[in-house]
Amino acid sequence: MSESAVPGSEIPSFAVVGHPNKGKSSVVSTLARNDQIAISMQSGTTMVSETFDINIGNAHYQLVDTPGFQRPRKVLAWLKAHNPTADKRRECVIAFLNDETCQQQYVDEIELLKPIIAGAAILYVVDGSRPYSAEYEAEMEILRWTGQPTMALINPILNDDYVPNWQAALGQYFSVVRVFDAVKADIEQHIELLQAFAAIHQPWQSQLSAIIDAFEQETSHQVFQSCFIAAQLIEEMTAYQTTQKALSKAQAQTLKPVLEKQFYDWMRRREKNALDEMQMVYRHHQLARQDKALTLPDDLFDTQKWYGWGLSKKQLTSVAGITGAAAGGALDLAVAGHSFMLGAIGGGIVGSTAAWLGADKLASSKIKGLPMGGYEARLGPIGSKNFPYVILARFIYMFSQLKQRNHAQRGEVELDEIGLEPLLDKLDSAKKKSIYVALDRLSRQKSVDDLPDTLAPLFQLID
Repeated sequence: MSESAVPGSEIPSFAVVGHPNKGKSSVVSTLARNDQIAISMQSGTTMVSETFDINIGNAHYQLVDTPGFQRPRKVLAWLKAHNPTADKRRECVIAFLNDETCQQQYVDEIELLKPIIAGAAILYVVDGSRPYSAEYEAEMEILRWTGQPTMALINPILNDDYVPNWQAALGQYFSVVRVFDAVKADIEQHIELLQAFAAIHQPWQSQLSAIIDAFEQETSHQVFQSCFIAAQLIEEMTAYQTTQKALSKAQAQTLKPVLEKQFYDWMRRREKNALDEMQMVYRHHQLARQDKALTLPDDLFDTQKWYGWGLSKKQLTSVAGITGAAAGGALDLAVAGHSFMLGAIGGGIVGSTAAWLGADKLASSKIKGLPMGGYEARLGPIGSKNFPYVILARFIYMFSQLKQRNHAQRGEVELDEIGLEPLLDKLDSAKKKSIYVALDRLSRQKSVDDLPDTLAPLFQLID
């Protein structure tokens, strides 16, 4: 964010202007990819022009959130009273800005016109759910007098009932007219606006092309960052255990409730931290995750839901064969503190319950004597075959919400359980097997090389 004056045409700058309460700040928040911009349904939220520096990689442009027009008819009457010819209209607007009486009487119009005269292009925002009327023509005429390149955005705040009327009227004043839902528009629509402006304002073509390339690169990088965060989360949560030394076996036994609280508190905190980190990757700074807002519907350790989040019993059985349990050797299933050595049965068919046995078990607790005396109470790690899939599914669901969430949205996020099976079924057999093998190794607390790259195909399926 910057309070400096809008520079000239060397840096693309866009002033978002219009009537009060038509979604200007929502448009700025969406285009800036910044949810820290104030949005309100009350008129007058934006009191002074505020400039936002948008830095994407090495590319740079500016957005200016402006106050709404308050007395456009009187301003236009002032301009027309000076009776300038078309080639002198911009100079007349400058005279209006410099007039001390106008500065006192037309504070809002002065604020919104200053960045435009300083070099900003115009994004004129109207509400497509409200009827068109002649009162807007004074605003549009004033903007035309500035001589700056223009684009009109029809923001259907409640519905699109009057969009055709607006299109017919706006086309007479603006070079480009687009329907742009400020709270639903995605990055592709953002890029389309930049492409349209590049077509109508040649001096900015190279800069806007660089910005478009930077946006596309950033989108890919955000996906990779999310994969990396997910990989770290799964590796740490599947390997985590907590221990406590005790003087006697009885004392070690009494430590079990303490260890359980430490263990599950750490797990919940670790998952929350990962979601916080991903939230920052997508710049959702103001999106709270308390109460119902962007929270998971069930506790991480509500194992009754594990088959909904992770894999079904049937799929777990199939995975056991794919990962090698039925290949002739043996697979250590180390579930909930037990070890099942399963060899090949009938050329590769594992018993229907063996692969998922213990999928609803949590971390096992152990007490062992120490060589130097005393005892150690230990809890974890969770050895369930389904546990890595549960963590991954919950993370991917959050990823889908953050990746698709528009920065102008301020409501709560409704979440539901999601299984990985539908996503996994979209992958080819080689990529699917790589994920199965990696998560099987993690469930046995064995290391996995290049886990982010292994998980990436799943994340890339999310639109």
